[in-house]
Amino acid sequence: MGLVKKDKKPLGKIRGTSTGTSGVETSPLRPTHVPKLAPCRSGCPNGTKIREVLLAIAQTEDRGRTYDESYRLAFEILAERNPFPAVCGRVCPHPCEENCNRQYKDGALNIHSIERFIGDYALQHNFPLPKLTNETYPEKIAVIGAGPAGLSCAYQLARRGYKVTVFEAFSKPGGMLRYGIPKYRLPEDVLDKEIQRIVELGVEIKCNTAVGRDIPYETIRDTYDAVFVGIGAHKGKSLGLPGEDAPNVFTGTEFLNKVNSGQRIDVGKKVLVVGGGDTAIDAARVSRRLGADVTILYRRTRTEMPAIEEEIVGAEEEGVNIVFLVAPKELILEDGKVKAVKCQKMQLGEPDESGRRRPVPIEGAEETYECDTLIAAISQEPDFYGLDYLREGNSWIKVDENFRTKDPKVYSGGDDLELGLVTIAIYQGRMAAETIHSTFRGIPIEKDPELSYPLATKDRIVFTYYTEKYRNEALRLPPDERLAELEKEITCTLTEEQVIDEARRCMSCGSCFDCGTCWSICQDQVIHKPVQRFQTYTFKLELCKGCNKCAEACPCGYIEMKDPFTGQIAPRDPETGKVIYAG
Repeated sequence: MGLVKKDKKPLGKIRGTSTGTSGVETSPLRPTHVPKLAPCRSGCPNGTKIREVLLAIAQTEDRGRTYDESYRLAFEILAERNPFPAVCGRVCPHPCEENCNRQYKDGALNIHSIERFIGDYALQHNFPLPKLTNETYPEKIAVIGAGPAGLSCAYQLARRGYKVTVFEAFSKPGGMLRYGIPKYRLPEDVLDKEIQRIVELGVEIKCNTAVGRDIPYETIRDTYDAVFVGIGAHKGKSLGLPGEDAPNVFTGTEFLNKVNSGQRIDVGKKVLVVGGGDTAIDAARVSRRLGADVTILYRRTRTEMPAIEEEIVGAEEEGVNIVFLVAPKELILEDGKVKAVKCQKMQLGEPDESGRRRPVPIEGAEETYECDTLIAAISQEPDFYGLDYLREGNSWIKVDENFRTKDPKVYSGGDDLELGLVTIAIYQGRMAAETIHSTFRGIPIEKDPELSYPLATKDRIVFTYYTEKYRNEALRLPPDERLAELEKEITCTLTEEQVIDEARRCMSCGSCFDCGTCWSICQDQVIHKPVQRFQTYTFKLELCKGCNKCAEACPCGYIEMKDPFTGQIAPRDPETGKVIYAG
């Protein structure tokens, strides 16, 4: 673990600085604690403190807590930024896991399944959402739209002491969570219970009240001190082909809305779904549960499909056929209904503005597919009826970095800005609420200092310290059982034993977890181990020789070597992890 120069030669005594008690100093570099941003948190659009959630469970016994106390603590950490842990534990595509450093050893942590367990546990044990104050403020806020962005904003304002009224066009709150995600992925009772906790904070939700139709937008704006607009994007885009108004043709959002609202739809024996996103996959899998043979038509290849990979695999397991590199060209009608779709065969050209390769028609190459029902799930957009004032030309709503619109009294977030993940909508609603609160109270918007910490990258992790332990996976129903019922949830929640075992796989990237390695490896007694566990280790720098063993052995990368003359942290060799001193 010797210190190396850039030329990789060992260093001798440098600059004539004082030596430790046991011999010649190796370098003037000295150890220091450098807390780092966990990569899982960096990958979460909502900045959830994932490492803290995992360690709350993993360290339960060492900290003298019961597991119930740790689950409550984990829930409160999650609920600080997200009132929907049971929902997000089911529907979020968990980009946090793509960043997890454990993937370079034996597999990323199953973070979303742990979040789901905590969310379900909180519902089963009636954990309330935490309030930040018992103080109440006089300002009234209106939220237009009870989707994830709107409810997140309402929650964050209510827990800060504001009176919030939510106006929802549909008969029940939830937005795309309720009307755009199949119940086999998100059971209705889970969504209902998590929304009810927000209501219990004092939030009023007025359903069947479409702002712009049932009540003028101007009335809302003039009545309330601030307005948050989170109307989502429930309007499906059409294919733009003649005959698309036939009764057996639906947009993806329309189809899912009808099914989730309890309407019975006879899709017939053959269903064609056009598109490659999550809505297309959901519509296809629902159609399979309604008894149809289903084919998805997608104009690019599997590599370019924007849908969640896990959902694509699920659709394939359930017998959904996917035809790539085809695009609808003509609808063939019979007796007023679409009976077939003539498609143009495609090939991939240069990348477009999305970064995906552009589909290019193959001249003279066509293919026809028969159907009883056609579902166009190519994209969706907001319905701005009565809210056109908020649009920016032909674009959707535009906001600044604090989610304020061109009207300083009005804020916005969610899919009416740009189509995105549920966690992005929750983040945007939260940040808008924090901006509203800061504006009313005349205080600066609170910044999270941890988000500016250096990232705990894989080259800072000593993987050999951690025992190999493979990821705990949630059980899934076999395809035949999934297709037997329209609403039966297909993925199980991890058991408590699995959750504890999985949480213990967390490597605590960039944060001391009191392993004692630095203390045990230091031969010069530089490092002082605290009497009480999980307190800060300290350095007796006057005894230090700059050997760097503590930094290179720190499993989680919490210790770095600093040059006392420049104040700079010494870099490390990316291949060996050894500190490079260029003195």
